[in-house]
This record gives sequence, structure tokens and C-alpha cells, in this order.
Amino acid sequence: MDEIRIIWTDIAVNQRNHIFQFWNTRNKSKNYSIRLNNLIYEKIDLLKTNSLCGIEIEGENYRNLHFEKYSLIYKISENTIFIIAFWDNRQNPEKLKTILGL
Repeated sequence: MDEIRIIWTDIAVNQRNHIFQFWNTRNKSKNYSIRLNNLIYEKIDLLKTNSLCGIEIEGENYRNLHFEKYSLIYKISENTIFIIAFWDNRQNPEKLKTILGL
């Protein structure tokens, strides 16, 4: 079996960086961002072994892997998982629907 590739969209990278920057400024430390980044990559490793572990979103081929207060919104295409959004679940869900085009 071919190795699963993970590709982050520009939107997801920007969201993740914005969240890290927020926590770095708020906490005056990178400790939480480092812990969160490690958790993100634990979840990505999980996706590589079980790509269907996230909950399907509205039948649109998007899936949601929820952890802590965040979600990885992703789409599967053959041997590639596209991270569409790194979502803070405390935000307005309508904004996520707009990003996903739902």
C-alpha cells in the first residue's frame, strides 16, 4: 500500500498559524502552541492509519476530526488527505460553512 500523503491548504496553514500566534501572545510563551502542534501531528498520524476516523460533514466528502477545542477538517482523495481547515470550534459554524462552500 502506498504511503498516505498529507497536504495542508493555505487556508488551513493560515488558520493554524493565527491560532498559534494568538496563544503565544496571550500566554507570553510558546509552550501551549508547541503542545497543540504535537497534538495536531498525533491526529495526523491517526489519519494516516485510519483516514475515515473523522465524522462525515453533511455528505460533502469532508470529514471532521475533533480534539480539544479544535477540528481538522479534511478531504480524502486516493492516497492523499487534504487538510482543508484547522478550525477553532468556538467560532461561528456559519463561517466554516462559507469556507467549505456549503
